[in-house]
Amino acid sequence: MTDNLKRVKPNDAGELHHKMVALNRVAKVTKGGRTFSFSAIVVVGNGNGVVGQGLGKAREVTESIDKGKEDAMKNLVKVPIRNGSIPHEQLGKYGAAKVLIRPAAKGTGVIAGGAMRAVLESAGVTDVIAKSNGSSNPHNVVKATINALSLLRDPLAVSRSRKISLDKVFNG
Repeated sequence: MTDNLKRVKPNDAGELHHKMVALNRVAKVTKGGRTFSFSAIVVVGNGNGVVGQGLGKAREVTESIDKGKEDAMKNLVKVPIRNGSIPHEQLGKYGAAKVLIRPAAKGTGVIAGGAMRAVLESAGVTDVIAKSNGSSNPHNVVKATINALSLLRDPLAVSRSRKISLDKVFNG
């Protein structure tokens, strides 16, 4: 899969910012009462084409977010961005979640819902139209969005692989 080719090491990504997408509280009933634990889905990105997601679980909220950040840094992916948008339309899937992302004209903004918006903004995409179909589970929507972004291909890389001159790529 092309996903392995686009992996980025945390040291190469520069300064990374994190966003918490979802926080879930789980109660376990024991003899002594209820024990609460938290799971946090965290998206990490440098706002310049690198994004990753992670899941952290702990007894405290801040600890689960920190664990999610660490996990997200292990799953960084490079995304081709052209003029603040993506190079072409792409469909991404993960489990029952299906995600469609389309390039948009400058000034459109990020038109996407909850979990998708966090991923696209962390990646540095400023103009995009996105639609989530199927499951609305934030775990699967985030993974489907990252799948769609990792499947994107840069026009320059495609032209090099097809041995086409750059004039034909940009001027038709």
